[in-house]
Amino acid sequence: MGGDAHLSAMATAALPAAAAPAAVPRLAPRPLIDRFGRRIDYLRISVTDRCDFRCTYCMPEAMTFLPRSEVLSLEEIDWLASAFVARGTRKLRLTGGEPLVRRGVIDLVRSLSRHLRSGDLDELTMTTNGSQLARFANDLADAGMRRINVSLDTLDAAKFARITRWGRLPQVLDGIAAAAAAGLHVKINMVALKGVNDDEIDAMLRWTGAHGHDLVLIETMPLGVVDDDRADRYLPLARVRRDLAARWTLVDLHDTTGGPARYVRIAETGQRLGFITPLTHNFCDSCNRVRLTATGRLYLCLGQDDAVDFRDPLRAGIDATGLDALIDRALLKKPRGHDFVIDRARPAPAVARHMSLTGG
Repeated sequence: MGGDAHLSAMATAALPAAAAPAAVPRLAPRPLIDRFGRRIDYLRISVTDRCDFRCTYCMPEAMTFLPRSEVLSLEEIDWLASAFVARGTRKLRLTGGEPLVRRGVIDLVRSLSRHLRSGDLDELTMTTNGSQLARFANDLADAGMRRINVSLDTLDAAKFARITRWGRLPQVLDGIAAAAAAGLHVKINMVALKGVNDDEIDAMLRWTGAHGHDLVLIETMPLGVVDDDRADRYLPLARVRRDLAARWTLVDLHDTTGGPARYVRIAETGQRLGFITPLTHNFCDSCNRVRLTATGRLYLCLGQDDAVDFRDPLRAGIDATGLDALIDRALLKKPRGHDFVIDRARPAPAVARHMSLTGG
């Protein structure tokens, strides 16, 4: 049915029926508008906090992950995602941790893709480290995905191993090639790290341009305690853009993919280059997204601790009226913006939780 109709019972054919929650309640098709007048139509969902890498800027090597009993089932994720689609969410992104290490995640993608077919959803996509893409790229494309983001910070195999600790570059490159062959548009996410990969940005531009991939540069974010000193690694992207402009022709674009990146066109290659700058130029005034953790907590801002629990009400059998009210109450908690700072005088992270819990 269309966006003005209610969501009927969950399509459980693609998911194990035994653990499926009740049908998604009928919800009024009202748009999600926060108290600052921003329309919230983008939900990022962490399907797991687990990852097969241990990237130095993301988590400590001896990371402790959540007990499985605390994590939403795939059926519960589907239920909550569908409820938000009923209330006007137009874009879903599956994240982690590493989403493709979650057993059964392809079944979840297949089930959620019914909202693409109905027209209730514009896009279903994923952010991945690429380690499992060679195995799953065709399944993702067959299930309705049209593009994915792959995190890749270097093309140097030894450096890749140092950054990810557990990763192997050839495996990721094979996965990216498999995704492109499956018809998925690939966007490469590169965290710019001073003294680590800042000398590789031109090489990454050339490589992504040659393969038809967009590139997005990201400033490191102060989330969770890690082994590295982020003040040593923080690289302002305003400086990077000035440096690139001396060697490349950067044409400003008004393109948007629903996320925070600001884009330019590289005239020499024709590709898009995006900049995500939560520290040097935050994008909070146009924020249109909220994040659901693997434990069912809805975070209204990546850089704040305000959150609303949806897992326990779901498991308690919340009805349509209660679910509608809970979503509205959550939106009232969305702040105007974050307070990200990386400073030697303030070494503690902005929030204690790691990116892998909240979802990238």
